Amino acid sequence: MTLLVYLLVAIVVLGVFFLLLSSAAAAYLKFRGTRLVTCPETKEPAAVEVDAKYAAFTAPMGERDLRLKDCSRWPERQDCEQQCLGQIVSAPEDCLVGNILTKWYGERTCVFCGKALGEIDWLDHKPALMSPERVTLEWNEIPADKVPVVLQTHMPVCWDCHIAETFRRRYPELFVDRSWKPRESHLSS
Repeated sequence: MTLLVYLLVAIVVLGVFFLLLSSAAAAYLKFRGTRLVTCPETKEPAAVEVDAKYAAFTAPMGERDLRLKDCSRWPERQDCEQQCLGQIVSAPEDCLVGNILTKWYGERTCVFCGKALGEIDWLDHKPALMSPERVTLEWNEIPADKVPVVLQTHMPVCWDCHIAETFRRRYPELFVDRSWKPRESHLSS
């Protein structure tokens, strides 16, 4: 065989490898993350995680095979038939907890300062919530399967107000509550 044939074979092999790898990567990215589903057995919200690595491994073989890696109903119901996977297959983006929260916050303003929360940066300065007891909470304090209830009972809070309220709650002796008024000397200049 000539060098040209070896080169063509190598290009074909690399092309097939790239297609298989891209299929696996797409499946992994599509199915990672915590999702909120309705448990078919209990009809209650359940937080689940798809085994994204397994989905990525099976995707290049033509038929994607999904299974759960974790569920908020486990270990009690660990031997369930995992029928909730149908909800994930039919709407993979709609049941992602992050997407549910982004949509909810996008339509709201901070209960303290009135600032529109708009687009959320989940890596930095995440918005928080105010409980009915007027305590601000971060999302890592709330189990994912409780999200539907929390979204009905809690109010949205921007990052800045959450930090101020947390400081006020933890160090009340250091916090001075004054209404802000511009100094007149700045107004006349």
